[in-house]
Amino acid sequence: MLGFTATRTQIASYLFGVALFSISFLVFLNSSISFVITQRIGQDHDVGDAVGTLGFADELVALVACPGWGLLSDRVGVRSVAVLGYTIVGISLWVFVQAKNVYPQLLLARLLFSLGATATATMVTAILPTMTVMKVVQDPRSPTRRPNGTQHAMAPSISSELTITPARFRSRTPPPDAPVKKDTAASTSHLAGLVGMFTGSGALVALLIFLPLPTRFQRAGESAAAAVADSFYVVGAIAILVALGCFFGLRRLPGEDEKSWKRLVNKTSHKIPEPAPSREVILSYPQLFLESVRLGFTSPNIGLGYVGGFVARASSVAISLFIPLFTNTHFLRTGQCHVTDPSDPADVKNECARAYKLAAMLTGISQLIALLCAPVFGYLSARYRRFNLPLLLAAVAGIAGYSAFGSLASPDPRSEDGSGGVFAIVALLGISQIGAIVCSLALLGRGINNEERSEDEWTPTETANGTSHPSAGATPPRSPTLTPASEEAPLLGQNLSRPPSSSGPKSHNHLKGSIAGTYSLLGGFGILLLTKAGGALFDSSGPGAPFYMMASFNALLLVVGIGVAVREVIRGRRKQEHALR
Repeated sequence: MLGFTATRTQIASYLFGVALFSISFLVFLNSSISFVITQRIGQDHDVGDAVGTLGFADELVALVACPGWGLLSDRVGVRSVAVLGYTIVGISLWVFVQAKNVYPQLLLARLLFSLGATATATMVTAILPTMTVMKVVQDPRSPTRRPNGTQHAMAPSISSELTITPARFRSRTPPPDAPVKKDTAASTSHLAGLVGMFTGSGALVALLIFLPLPTRFQRAGESAAAAVADSFYVVGAIAILVALGCFFGLRRLPGEDEKSWKRLVNKTSHKIPEPAPSREVILSYPQLFLESVRLGFTSPNIGLGYVGGFVARASSVAISLFIPLFTNTHFLRTGQCHVTDPSDPADVKNECARAYKLAAMLTGISQLIALLCAPVFGYLSARYRRFNLPLLLAAVAGIAGYSAFGSLASPDPRSEDGSGGVFAIVALLGISQIGAIVCSLALLGRGINNEERSEDEWTPTETANGTSHPSAGATPPRSPTLTPASEEAPLLGQNLSRPPSSSGPKSHNHLKGSIAGTYSLLGGFGILLLTKAGGALFDSSGPGAPFYMMASFNALLLVVGIGVAVREVIRGRRKQEHALR
């Protein structure tokens, strides 16, 4: 039976705390930072340049901080990092409104916020495997246990012990203590869908609750500067409350018992003999990072998850940045707007309201479709794990959607060159984005728990067409002989239909933070690459260039996904051929 190994309180804290608010504070800050510059600091020139510089510095810090937080969480625990991250976010929001200048005070406040925001974003990925970590449970076919803990089993008759037939031997139950591992892949995929939905809902929380706060305070009689400051104080206090909720709600997560701040500095790892089975080998920070990178090449799930994360983060920038830029540029070139400074969003909003509304409509439709499709992709990822078909579907949607948007003559459906099909195109972009996010998270969770495909679990009692009955037209596999080869050999041969060891595949749960950090690191590279290269190509080659770049990213994801599927088929067939020899 599928289920979560975490408690309901832990799952609720993860979804309503870590996942819901991981992006809401960032959306609030990005939308409000210009008001801090103009209303609090009083600077009315080069506002766009200041906002862009602060955002670029934020991404540079994120490239270093994401893997750093992941490595740290493997030592001190994901709960500690999540609590620390939201605490830093809350404090940085309070510090923001104390700044008297852009450089260096506001820049330092933005760097502090980036440290906290990257911690919370990385923990969204790192905590996911702890919710559905492999759990060893008692085989239901074993003897039942009485309430006092003793076992109650029926004593076999003398005839059953003396008359052992092959059919009776194969029908024997395993030993009473034989463990069975829960298949957690479906649970991980469903939870990844919920995470995608709650993350998208976090942006709505920022848009509907956080951003209107300055206006509400102004209506209450406060000045514009005081209203902005009070808004940051309130949102910062909410971040502190989220940190407290994570502190109490994420206690005793599965697999996190041995982690604490005492392991922050490892001074004894070289003294621990690696062959010792009862001692845990604590890897150094470089070893943790290198191991997470190595798994990207050796584990199909983790490697494909990395590529999906790269595409997903780049897709978020393409939708939120380049769709509005494409729309505003079109209105400016066609003479429908008279904007003094096109790089200033406030100027565009005031002087070209129709372009601003159209850009908001297109991005809003894309994000709404993404929000609605998040649980759908969670279900599809759990239902169709073979060949990772949902991720391939998302990649195809991205190739089609971004190629179509880049070739548009006009994003305005009212214009002569426009068409209502633009809404279907942005819907494809939302499907591509959320599909890459949910499926990559699910792949990472399955890779960390080492949940491989059924081909890896194939046993000789199964035939190539899925049945072991001779009447189905399949050649029955060679069964173990019941005749001992010698007097010293056991009467009953080994049952090849059961694995000799119940230990199962080794989990990478001790590396989940490092893997999450590497995942976020590649996502940051995707953002920087699309932002810088896509922006340069936008000016030199045309407004469709960034969208063609995103189409190529999705094509790369599709090729890698097909390669992993082909490898899966070849590996499964080789296992079958080897077992039938």
